[in-house]
Amino acid sequence: MIRKIISIMTASALITAALTGCGSKPQENSGGNELANTEIVDSAIEHAEVMEDSSGYVYTGEAPITEDGGTIKIMAEKSNYTFVDIEKAPIVLKVFEEAGVEPDWQLFDYDKYEEMAAPLISSGDTDADIIKIPGSDPNQVYIKSGLFVPLDEYFDFMPNFTKWLSENPVEKAELTAEDGHIYYVAGLNVADDYQPCLMYNQVWLDKAGMKAPDTLDDFVELLKYYRDNDMNGNGDATDEIPMSVTREFFPYMFGPAFGLDLVSGFQADDNGNVTYAYADSDNYREYLEFINNLYKEGLLEENYEELDRDKIIERISEDKTGVAFDYSWAMSMMYSNVLPYYDGTAATAFVGVKPLSGEHEGFYVGRNSLAGMFGVSTKSPQIELAVKFLDYSMSEHCQDYYQWGFEGESYIINAEGNREYTEQGNDNDWLQKFGINPAFVFPAAQSVEATDILVADWHAKINAELRQYIKDPWPEIYATSEESDTMNLYMEDIQKEVDTSSDEFIKGDKNLEGDFDDYIRELDELHLDEVTEVKEAQYNRYLKALE
Repeated sequence: MIRKIISIMTASALITAALTGCGSKPQENSGGNELANTEIVDSAIEHAEVMEDSSGYVYTGEAPITEDGGTIKIMAEKSNYTFVDIEKAPIVLKVFEEAGVEPDWQLFDYDKYEEMAAPLISSGDTDADIIKIPGSDPNQVYIKSGLFVPLDEYFDFMPNFTKWLSENPVEKAELTAEDGHIYYVAGLNVADDYQPCLMYNQVWLDKAGMKAPDTLDDFVELLKYYRDNDMNGNGDATDEIPMSVTREFFPYMFGPAFGLDLVSGFQADDNGNVTYAYADSDNYREYLEFINNLYKEGLLEENYEELDRDKIIERISEDKTGVAFDYSWAMSMMYSNVLPYYDGTAATAFVGVKPLSGEHEGFYVGRNSLAGMFGVSTKSPQIELAVKFLDYSMSEHCQDYYQWGFEGESYIINAEGNREYTEQGNDNDWLQKFGINPAFVFPAAQSVEATDILVADWHAKINAELRQYIKDPWPEIYATSEESDTMNLYMEDIQKEVDTSSDEFIKGDKNLEGDFDDYIRELDELHLDEVTEVKEAQYNRYLKALE
């Protein structure tokens, strides 16, 4: 897999070839494409040294970051757990307390962050010092607008970040923009572990006398059985909801069975030919037809687009649904633990299984390792202080807080000298309120080790078994200026057409027989061919890094 190959390459090999850049005269490959250099960042790291700030204080990477106090304003997300007030989470407050500054928050709902934050960022209508970037800014829209500070110019105040960059050459290359500067500090995902997966209520499966389906056909038969039988044994055969899956997970759940990576959108064949999965006139049409049939059969609820995780958890607690699809974390920490009969074993749980297959072998789409990105606003009146706080917030010391919490409260050291979570720490609701993995507000790195210990033993075992089905997503790579212009000009309208039409086809408001060809023509008219050419050029540059 590409990510695994790249991770063992030397920094110089990747930096020379992976990304576009300038700052010195760009090299050219045989096809005339500009290749990246990161000389600016390399030089900044090499010459970085701990220095006094404008007040005369020397920040060494440890707390406090200043002797004068102050307030840091952060624009970021609220927790995706509606019962969690991230502003009051002890782990989050501890980071500020140690840093010696006070927090000032500008937070937006998790599921509306891009909608709410992006216009404010683009217009400059926020006075936040540190801003969580909606998405990853792949086309450098914010960077080119001059909205964020080139952090490498402040590396003398970022000893934790420069150390991290030196130790993570792949991520360093991915974070280096076209102009050779680095603008964002990123958290890290676990790329192959605890990914979104299909989950079944094992008690319902056993009651039906069935095993977890391998194929789409068997899956449909199971849903029909759930629809028509009293699975929860309450005497009412009409209150069962066969499947409870939010709209965002349809591409993860069904796309691969049709040979589509709808999660990434763009995909490449073995010859490096890039296509847009949502414009596959055969496979994507069959995908929509399949989900439309689920809708017509009553196996997909009428208002599926209104379903959210809280509603799914409520249904599971009432034993009213048999199939879910979510991040693996939910398996034992959010879904199984609310079942009325869960006893801590897989036999009474919502268990993760391998992906569904159709004419194509199923797979699960993994994640890029880079997670939420944070930048320092050029409008900040205290850039040095903001830079130091961002550096401290991603330090190894703080990452330990994010992954484990505090000794004696969320975890203890056992007789063997290993960490284990306390009784409180094993309560997911309590742990979320405590502020574990606060990636909504800080650049937090996930930990497989900490997660394995936290989840049920059977859950950790299933996660290990599911690794074999994880496929790398589309690689992260910054676009050249010309490519950015093309993507910014056309991709938003293309995405809007895809999102609107998919629901219309699924619900039958558009007819696949009569309207699908018009949909494909509309994508062509929205200049999909030019966007695909950009993606193919980027992918070919990326592959050259492997040479």
